[in-house]
Amino acid sequence: MAIVVEGAGRAHTASCPDLFTLLEQQARHFALSPAILAPGRESLSYAGLWAQVRDIGGRLRGLGIGAEDRVAVVLPNGPDMATAFLAVACCAACAPLNPAYQAAEFRFYLQDLQARALLLLEGDCSPARTVAEELGVAVVEVRIDHARPAGCFDLLTSAHGVPIQAGTDLARNTALILHTSGTTSRPKIVPLTHANLVSSAANIAHFLALDDQDRCLNVMPLFHIHGLVGALLATLAGGGSVVCSPGFDPARFFGWVNEYQPSWYTAVPTIHQSIVSHGPEYRRAAPGHAFRFIRSSSSALPPRTLHDIEDLFRSPVVEAYGMTEASHQMASNPLPPAARKPGSVGVSAGVGLAIMDDAGQQLASGQRGEIAIRGAGVTAGYENNPEANAKAYTHGWFRTGDQGYLDDEGYLFITGRLKEIVNRGGEKISPREVDEALLDHPAVAQATAFAVPHATLGEDLAAAVVLRAGKAVSEAELRAHLFGVLADFKVPSRIIFLDEIPKGATGKIQRSSLHEKLAPALVQLYAAPQTGDERFLAALFMEMLGCAQVGVNDNFFALGGDSLRGAQVISRINRDRGLEMPIPALFQHPTIVQLAAALEAEQQARMANLLAHVEQLSDEEVAQLLRENP
Repeated sequence: MAIVVEGAGRAHTASCPDLFTLLEQQARHFALSPAILAPGRESLSYAGLWAQVRDIGGRLRGLGIGAEDRVAVVLPNGPDMATAFLAVACCAACAPLNPAYQAAEFRFYLQDLQARALLLLEGDCSPARTVAEELGVAVVEVRIDHARPAGCFDLLTSAHGVPIQAGTDLARNTALILHTSGTTSRPKIVPLTHANLVSSAANIAHFLALDDQDRCLNVMPLFHIHGLVGALLATLAGGGSVVCSPGFDPARFFGWVNEYQPSWYTAVPTIHQSIVSHGPEYRRAAPGHAFRFIRSSSSALPPRTLHDIEDLFRSPVVEAYGMTEASHQMASNPLPPAARKPGSVGVSAGVGLAIMDDAGQQLASGQRGEIAIRGAGVTAGYENNPEANAKAYTHGWFRTGDQGYLDDEGYLFITGRLKEIVNRGGEKISPREVDEALLDHPAVAQATAFAVPHATLGEDLAAAVVLRAGKAVSEAELRAHLFGVLADFKVPSRIIFLDEIPKGATGKIQRSSLHEKLAPALVQLYAAPQTGDERFLAALFMEMLGCAQVGVNDNFFALGGDSLRGAQVISRINRDRGLEMPIPALFQHPTIVQLAAALEAEQQARMANLLAHVEQLSDEEVAQLLRENP
């Protein structure tokens, strides 16, 4: 029987049809309570936030910007970005962009959005300014007065303000426009309505039991759905306060914790891992502090990392599942005393959940397929992209592109991203499983497995690893660890060690593009064979692979080898050296230097066994053996 899990009940703010009404309501209920805080600024109350939103929104309307127009915002992370988003969204469609983009990226996004205006800091020499001027997009400068409360700024325009108010259709209007990451195709436009955003924020507030006593420390960028909805809007929906930091900074994080005493924070796993690595500073910087809970979302949280966070903070970690097309949250582990299941992203949290096969049929609990969602927070479709919409929607369900299953209690387990599944010569591998196996090694702090192109297999598997401070482990030792916990074909051909794994602007690792970013690190410098065994193996590799040159550190599989040719290599070694090495030996020792060491150990073991046998023979039997083997 197919299983469908529908969303849980809504928080009280779900009755608000739009962001304008939500902010107005919260200003009445919590007028003098702090809403926005930031380092070096006074706090901004809910009443002050409401006044700022109306003032900036009215000034934009005075410039002729209407509800259907798109306004790009390029501001540093912090309180002014937060209030700019809210103000723009209440009078037009807000399109926050990453300030780190280069000119070509700004040109693409401003053209794709058909932006009417761009909000930019006064005097900012960002390439966004030059591109906007070239495209005829109006540049509206933002002047920040740090003596005013956090999030208060002025627009440098002489236009008079036009009062803004909620209309009957505002809930259906687009409030936020974001793009998909575009790592495997052209970025798609995701329009999110007021109703989408308010529904998602209310559901998060409900699931986390947020109220006016809660304070969120936001370290996520405010040009991404996680920071905008998971931290900012969810906090405001609950009536609490949010500390708008300039972005995650491991050197300042615990100082902010001590200064603001937040009850929670939300982040991606790479940020959690960085925080854990600086864990000893926590009690020194923030004695007596305790989080009510900690939230993780936007990519899979390895169970090892979850346990490390809970050990450090003595607080429960709530892992959630979100994506831009769902206005962020789709599922979440509940707070204690309800069950939290490590490895699961929890139960439905505001959307309907189902698992579908390729034909769109819903599957029963325990069956693995594609995760599909529906609900008030889900976008109605990509903008101007009928082909993508035809692929994404089935019978009213949005297909997420993630693979997973629901257990008998409705808990969702994600087994991988369908586009990230590595097809290694017909063997399908979920990189996430390899990540978690690597992270189980005590020396590994971060790990990401990823696909690399392969001449005969189509795809091969590599992994990037960051070690814990003061720890050391070799590639061979890590591979040996993996052979103890994974099937042979799931063990990466190459493991490279890095100080930091490349991340996208939101702190997420974009697995699909790692092979391009790490191409130089994957290339081995040539080192000539030195010993007789190394020269024998180099000649054998060159013969099997048709290579003109093979160095001792070159990986057989990275050079184009496959399991069939690998079996031939081991067969030749056994035949020429009179050994009985198992075929998987090449998977475990794929370089000449590693295989030569294994070969020497095998020959020494064979000689030791022969000597032990000879010691048991009589003199006459030894003489006979020597005559037969001169």
